[in-house]
Amino acid sequence: MTNRWSIRPHTEEDLRIRDELAAELGLSSTLCLLLVQRGITSAREVRKFFKPNLNDLHDPFLMPDMFKAVKRLNKALGNKEKILIYGDYDVDGTTAVSLVYKFLRPYSSTIDFYIPDRYDEGYGVSYKSIDYAVENGISLIITLDCGIKAIDKVAYANERGIDFIICDHHMPDDELPAAVAVLDAKRTDSQYPYEHLSGCGVGFKFMQAFAQSNDIPFTHLENLLELTAVSIASDIVPITGENRILAYYGLRQLNNNPSFGLRGIINVCGLAGKEITISDIVFKIGPRINASGRMMNGREAVELLLSKDMNEANERSESIDQYNDDRRELDKKITDEANAIIEEIQDIETQKGIVVYNPDWHKGVIGIVASRLTEKYYRPSVVLTKSSELITGSARSIVGFDIYKAIEGCRDLLESFGGHTYAAGLSLREENLEAFTNRFMKLAAEDIVPEQMTPQIDIDAVIDLKHITPRFVNELKKMNPLGPDNEKPVFCSLRVQDYGTSRCVGKELEHLKLEIIDGKGGGPLHAIAFGMSTHANYVKAMNPFDLCYTIEENTYNGNTTIQLMVKDIRPSES
Repeated sequence: MTNRWSIRPHTEEDLRIRDELAAELGLSSTLCLLLVQRGITSAREVRKFFKPNLNDLHDPFLMPDMFKAVKRLNKALGNKEKILIYGDYDVDGTTAVSLVYKFLRPYSSTIDFYIPDRYDEGYGVSYKSIDYAVENGISLIITLDCGIKAIDKVAYANERGIDFIICDHHMPDDELPAAVAVLDAKRTDSQYPYEHLSGCGVGFKFMQAFAQSNDIPFTHLENLLELTAVSIASDIVPITGENRILAYYGLRQLNNNPSFGLRGIINVCGLAGKEITISDIVFKIGPRINASGRMMNGREAVELLLSKDMNEANERSESIDQYNDDRRELDKKITDEANAIIEEIQDIETQKGIVVYNPDWHKGVIGIVASRLTEKYYRPSVVLTKSSELITGSARSIVGFDIYKAIEGCRDLLESFGGHTYAAGLSLREENLEAFTNRFMKLAAEDIVPEQMTPQIDIDAVIDLKHITPRFVNELKKMNPLGPDNEKPVFCSLRVQDYGTSRCVGKELEHLKLEIIDGKGGGPLHAIAFGMSTHANYVKAMNPFDLCYTIEENTYNGNTTIQLMVKDIRPSES
């Protein structure tokens, strides 16, 4: 599939601000342009961006219902009521439960946590959990990363004398559950200054408010920031504003003094002794926490995150590492089966969406499979399987297509649904499957233009190789933590050439290891192009080519070198 390259536009005003920042702060003009592109246009904003400050966190009481939530929690603790901390089985939910439970545990001997079973109960609040609460004399349930749509279940709990405090970050409907408090910055009546918190982030704000109301120093909350960082990275929320502050300090704790549980995961990931980044959480730490809920029960992940000694943490980490290996095998098997179904669709090239169903697929990995299909075919994908009496599924989208809105457009055919712009979950009865598939495909056909079905690489800046110096790479590090809405900068260099040493590498010689120069005195620089060995003959014939890449540091045997991570190669225009 050919990629489209799109160079981010900039105005004369952008260039003026770039030059002013470069002169005032002594930074390279390229870095200053990257900052301007991200809406950072004054020296004061640059300093705050480079050095986030915990004092800039918003007042948690600006969130709707926060006073009610704190009042009810204080009452429950004062009366020694039994409290249940309830969260989803993914990384965001399990980190959120761990955070709130860990912080409240010293103030209550009657607090417990509950993670629903993905297969027996499904996503969100379950009737089974409410019955459990009734049987165990629990009078307050605090939900985290779920609950915003649990209207019927909250009503069911209220009839049985159980109150709810809901902490969620998903899109609410017009009607909210009849909980004591509903904490969600996406509420239509919310005046909270930042709406992109993770579910764990909302839990953190609740604990921040609780601490303020009880004169508990903020320093008592700081050891929870590692959990917010893991949730922010894993749930793919924007790393801007308040999330940037939480992620910055959470990463600092992960690197300097992680809790036993996260240290155990760091060890099994092979990250011990290395600087942990958002990318490490996304690709190594997060998947292992997730694997517990996918393959067995998310409760094990919480028990790991709450480990009280290193031996316990190491043992539990080994267990979820095995779950992750099992998950990989299953995910590959189901992806292969899904690809086989798609290859049988004769007019797939003309279709703008994908819906695949197999009642035997493992529910725990269909979200990953949906992501892989979207990445391969660059179409919104819905992957469905059978769970109990219902068909359940996960959906992933492409840039510019709001999959939550599309699924909401099928709500009369669904039993439940929820999610975000680019990822959603749903369940439906089998007799509605054909109607759902037809309507979803129709909505995709109406909304998606052909250009959207070709992956686009957004290039931040075109630069010469001579500008890629150790000093420039150190400047780029100041942009960390990187992630959604502050992505790793993508650069392009034009008319570069092989230095004469490029070669194919890899088990099947599928990768291209490059050493490149340009005609302006730049290079030689090392680059690696994974899966791009088809360009080898063209490159080695000394033809000029354009290179699209990100910049990394590569450390080997104590030596650090600059390496370009190639995203795409194309022949230079004459």
